[in-house]
Amino acid sequence: MIDIDIYNTLVCTCLVLLFGRVLVNRISLFQQFTLPAPVVGGILVAVILLFVKLYLNIQINFNGDMTSPLMLMFFASIGLNANVRQLMLGGRMIVLFLIVVIGLLFLQNILGIGLATLLGEDPLLGLLVGSITLSGGHGTGAAWGEIFANQYHYASALEVAMACATLSLILGGLIGGPIARFLVERRQPSTESDPLASADNLTAFEEPKVRRAISAYAVIETIAMLSICLSLGNYIAGFLKGSIFELPSFVCVLFVGVVLNNVIAFIPGYNLFERAVSVVGNVCLSLFLTIALMSLKLWELTNLALPMVVILTVQTVVMALYAIFVTYRVMGRDYNAAVLVAGHCGFGLGATPTAIANMQAVTDRYGPAPVAFIVVPMVGAFFIDLVNAVVIKGFLWLPIFN
Repeated sequence: MIDIDIYNTLVCTCLVLLFGRVLVNRISLFQQFTLPAPVVGGILVAVILLFVKLYLNIQINFNGDMTSPLMLMFFASIGLNANVRQLMLGGRMIVLFLIVVIGLLFLQNILGIGLATLLGEDPLLGLLVGSITLSGGHGTGAAWGEIFANQYHYASALEVAMACATLSLILGGLIGGPIARFLVERRQPSTESDPLASADNLTAFEEPKVRRAISAYAVIETIAMLSICLSLGNYIAGFLKGSIFELPSFVCVLFVGVVLNNVIAFIPGYNLFERAVSVVGNVCLSLFLTIALMSLKLWELTNLALPMVVILTVQTVVMALYAIFVTYRVMGRDYNAAVLVAGHCGFGLGATPTAIANMQAVTDRYGPAPVAFIVVPMVGAFFIDLVNAVVIKGFLWLPIFN
């Protein structure tokens, strides 16, 4: 076993991310399927390490101390870029998208429980391979895995949850871009009528590659704002821990960012440099995804039982069909709807950072979609965990679990 320290992990992460970008730029297949660079580079390294483990019996472990701060800084930057005017413009879309997302949560759990029962497995497996890990990701999976193990005596719940969350994260990063590309090129919609598509508004996550005139002072100011969000957000999360209002840390951090941004808006003569926030946020997102994916222990997935593989396969197909025939249609059948589909595939089978990376891969190629970059972070990072918890508890009241 070889443990890589935090400094060399950072070196490896940057090199893998840059290599992923080179591969995306030079291999037309990756461009055609609009795969994000962190996904390409991270998965490639994970596959290489799988063969190293299987054939050389050497396990390489990267240091994971940076992943949580990077993820929290990304969510803080999302909050700091969410102002009231944009939220009002995207208000109707947020409500519609939330309804679509709730529909998928129910569908994922119904499918999971139904397939697990048909295959002769514990119905709890169906919930774990349902909205708990697919829409909830590793954090939600870990939390419910402990509950299932302690309260429902499902001994392998945590291992199942982590394996499902890992595989679904990969699938979410792989299918989002290709589906959005299919929808965009089939209809070739335009963003000209988008009320947010002016040059003044294209300063957030939909244009990560645009060159921005950012000073050292602006970067320091941005880091200070992000640090405040992390500090207050973690304090609030700790204060709420154990209560009925308990929330994940990243939700609290995002909420603090939203409040801070809109409070600052009332200070005369001062404006938050949102372009600097978006650049730092994109750096954190890319590094976080790369570390998370290249650290995957794929050999642990080889122990997945056949029923889990069957359920995950069906869930992935249903996610794709739901995105095309429900998400795309309900959200307006336009370009923003196509980008929303990429995002929905990202967090409907993984996590919000994957959703943002999917959307960036699409907008890099076809142009900005500002409404989508308001709607997906707010629903995927702010509302989804709250709604998912209620839905899961509702399913646990069913007679088959009692």
